[in-house]
Amino acid sequence: MNWLVTVLGALVVLLVLRDVFHTLWHPTRHGGLSRLVMTAAWRLTSHLSTHRRAAGLAGPLAMVSVVALWAFAATIGWALVYWPHMPDSFTYSTGLEPAEHAGFVDALYVSLVNLTTLGLGDIAPTAGWLRIVAPIEALVGFALLSATVSWIIGIYPALARRRALALRMSHLRRSRPTTGRSGPVAGATLLDSLSREVAVVSVDFMQYAESYYFYDGDDRTSLPAQIGDAVEQADEAAAAAHPEVRHSGSALKAALEDLAAILDERFLHTLGTPKQTFEAYARDHGRQSGSAG
Repeated sequence: MNWLVTVLGALVVLLVLRDVFHTLWHPTRHGGLSRLVMTAAWRLTSHLSTHRRAAGLAGPLAMVSVVALWAFAATIGWALVYWPHMPDSFTYSTGLEPAEHAGFVDALYVSLVNLTTLGLGDIAPTAGWLRIVAPIEALVGFALLSATVSWIIGIYPALARRRALALRMSHLRRSRPTTGRSGPVAGATLLDSLSREVAVVSVDFMQYAESYYFYDGDDRTSLPAQIGDAVEQADEAAAAAHPEVRHSGSALKAALEDLAAILDERFLHTLGTPKQTFEAYARDHGRQSGSAG
């Protein structure tokens, strides 16, 4: 029975590491702990709050919750590994009675000390295999800290790129380069640069799927609010008389279709046209696609 508890603890730790791996280094559309928490926080704020300020807290709070759950689950897992072997396989400092410090709370304490790499040493393993396991837990704790930092470093630049793209779309919405206010070559160049930025944001949604659940406060920097007009502009350019503008418009249209496919496959599941997907994207973020000024 003791070894069954130990194996259960090891499985919990492995599940945490698997979730960290799939969240940061091998994102998939099948979700995991992080996706479930982010989705739940997003849906909860969408249904309970009508204020944009409250909705804007969904992403940051969900990230904090995910990291806390990773740490909590890892602590519990390692505690289950230690608990069945206390006190016989541990040494205690002077003043601590082994029989009085062999409960699950004490195992949690040992787990926290190792996970946070404090190394207090008042309760330490003596069994050979546990003396190997304890440093491994310290390495896992360091990996969790590094994973949290890399997650934050990755998501916030992705958010900045998405908001910059929305602002660029807002600018182009007002200038309309394909309508003749600028030369066709200049208009084609602007559309080409927009296509590249859309492609980058598409990759961001695949690599950092959790960034979807961050709310953009200003309409000008909100991709859900601006993208509907970008679709209309791409259609207009794709039907233009000038071949360069027409080619650039077709490229932008293809980039937007790819973005719509990613949004629909991973988040929205409308199984509709790109226009329907972007309309659902706007609704999900409390916006009207293409209505921003």
